[in-house]
Amino acid sequence: MTTPRRRTTLSRFAVRLAAGLVAGLVLAAPARAAEVRVMISGGFTAAYQALVPGFEARTGNKVETAYGPSMGTAPEAIPVRLARGEPADVLIMVGYALDGLDKEGKIAPGSKVALADSRIGLAVKAGAPVPDIHDLDHFKKALLAATSIAYSDSASGVYIEKEMYRKLGLHDELAGKSRMIVAERVGNVVARGDAEFGFQQLSELKPVKGITIVGPVPAEVQQVTVFSAGIPKGTAHPEAAKALIAWLSAPENAATVAATGLDPIKAR
Repeated sequence: MTTPRRRTTLSRFAVRLAAGLVAGLVLAAPARAAEVRVMISGGFTAAYQALVPGFEARTGNKVETAYGPSMGTAPEAIPVRLARGEPADVLIMVGYALDGLDKEGKIAPGSKVALADSRIGLAVKAGAPVPDIHDLDHFKKALLAATSIAYSDSASGVYIEKEMYRKLGLHDELAGKSRMIVAERVGNVVARGDAEFGFQQLSELKPVKGITIVGPVPAEVQQVTVFSAGIPKGTAHPEAAKALIAWLSAPENAATVAATGLDPIKAR
């Protein structure tokens, strides 16, 4: 038979035990949370920034972000950051650039996930005349009439410089009045009036104020770029990294991705 004194002792023990368990859970929560370090190039940035708060709220993990182009020699470029030893748990970049890192043995096997397709668009300064680029002939005429053209130092700009102008048969006419913009959004250059025309991924043009997006490049000379995510070998938080990539590619988030000017892979 349990005496009143014995019951009081047991109650006090139960209270202390419960308090200890709660304290243990509170202390353990930060230990389970991770700080996920992400390196990301511009094309998927707007979608990423819209989706990260939801990931943090659901998981308790925190995301730290470093921005830079998928290729090139700028100090901010993702391959340059990795080469100088900057840590990363997730890479989000142009698919073929990520494939290049994979061939170098820098990406965890099976971790690559295609996130979205991105198309190149043309922008002019807000208030400036909007050229007609609805077909290839009008597009050529508009480019020939432009006084200056800017394009990015990432995938779209490399394509424009090396391939698109030649496909149009206008390389010699356009090369002299065109320039590659390093480590800055082309839209900002156009908004300042430093270039009449600006080419970049539509998803990178959409957030910029002070410009008018004329539209996508005509289909005959369009290049669709796939943005993908991958996990570098040796990451400190592989499970948190997988969870972030799964969230960014989740069908329930496809509408958010589409609103930024991208075509979600899993929504096709």
